[in-house]
Amino acid sequence: MNTKRREKITLGAGCFWCTEAVYVRLEGVLSVKSGFSGGNINNPGYMEVCQGHTGHAEVCEIEYDTKSISLEEILEVFWIIHDPTSLNRQGNDIGTHYRSVIFYHNKEQKKVAEQSMNLANSSGKYVNNIVTEISAWKNFYPADEHHNQYYEKNKNQAYCKFVILPKIIAFKNNRK
Repeated sequence: MNTKRREKITLGAGCFWCTEAVYVRLEGVLSVKSGFSGGNINNPGYMEVCQGHTGHAEVCEIEYDTKSISLEEILEVFWIIHDPTSLNRQGNDIGTHYRSVIFYHNKEQKKVAEQSMNLANSSGKYVNNIVTEISAWKNFYPADEHHNQYYEKNKNQAYCKFVILPKIIAFKNNRK
C-alpha cells in the first residue's frame, strides 16, 4: 500500500499550456509545472524543443496528494483531454514534441499507466488504437516562467479560447 502522500507523474498530452490548464483544476493536484522531458540534451530551450531535434516532449510535471486523488483518476483525465490515437500531433500542433506520453517515476506507476491505457484502448471510445508512449522518467526541465499559468494569464488570446478552453470544458463535462 502506498503510504506516501506526495507523488509526481509527468504527462505529455500535446501543448503543455492545455495540459496545465486542466490539471490545475483537479482536486488533489498540488502543483503543475510546464516543461520538457524525455529528450537527449540538457536544459533545452523552448525553440530548440519546437524544432524537434532534442527528443523532448512538452510535458507537465504533476505533483499530487495520493490521499486525495489516485493515479488512476489522474490518468482518466489524461485520456479525456487529448487524442491519444494521434501520433506526434494534437490538432494543429504537430511534431514529436507534442506526442502523447506518460513518463512514470516508479514501477507501480508503470503498471498503473499500462493498465489505464489498456482500459482506455478497450473502452470503445477510440476508432484507432492508442499510440501513447509509456516510458521511464529520466529528466524534467522547466519551461521559461511565461509558459506557466499561460491560460490564466492569457484567456482572451485566440489559442486559449479555441484550443485550451474546449479541453477545460471537456474535462468539466466528463467529471460530473
